[in-house]
Amino acid sequence: LIHVYSVGYMHHDPGFKRFFIYLNLFVFMMLLLVTGNNILLMFVGWEGVGLCSYLLIGFWYEKDSAANAGKKAFIVNRIGDFGFLMGIFLLFVSLGAQGIWTLKFAEIEQNARLLNSAVVTIITLLLFVGAAGKSAQIPLYVWLPDAMEGPTPVSSLIHAATMVTAGVYMIARLNYLFAMAPDTMFIVALIGVLTAFFAASIGFAQYDIKKILAYSTISQ
Repeated sequence: LIHVYSVGYMHHDPGFKRFFIYLNLFVFMMLLLVTGNNILLMFVGWEGVGLCSYLLIGFWYEKDSAANAGKKAFIVNRIGDFGFLMGIFLLFVSLGAQGIWTLKFAEIEQNARLLNSAVVTIITLLLFVGAAGKSAQIPLYVWLPDAMEGPTPVSSLIHAATMVTAGVYMIARLNYLFAMAPDTMFIVALIGVLTAFFAASIGFAQYDIKKILAYSTISQ
């Protein structure tokens, strides 16, 4: 539906073809993230949606505000992704120490019980840093309000519907690891509650309708 809407919305834009190349690349990467059977393939999709987000937010790159918003989103997401990558490395090495060299979700689930609870806590905290970056949670939420500089269909596809739920999806997909780390689950809940109240209260004071929607998205 967003693609159909975009045909009319971007009709007179000189970058019409470029816009649809980026939009379809984003959809491809999002599907890769969701359907991959191992955490490394998920990470490839994860990085791909981050790249497409940068390209689409800064689509009208002649505008300084749009170009800066694209760079800001890219940099903040890299901070989160560094945590996610460290979590993957630690998970791989920890399972490898038990003689199981795998990153497949099904095999991780089967062998998760072999891991030390302290190690699982560190792994899940690192993974949560990645989720906080993608899903715009405190303190990595700062990129999302600026991301509204992109064309409106981009805001509706990426920053209201798909990319911001990737962090939630990743935590749900690896729920068996998080269930083994009650301390991490408490931190996830705490950050979630703080973000919900904090972002909603900022949203109350906004005048720009897209900014209100952005803070509503962070809050939700």
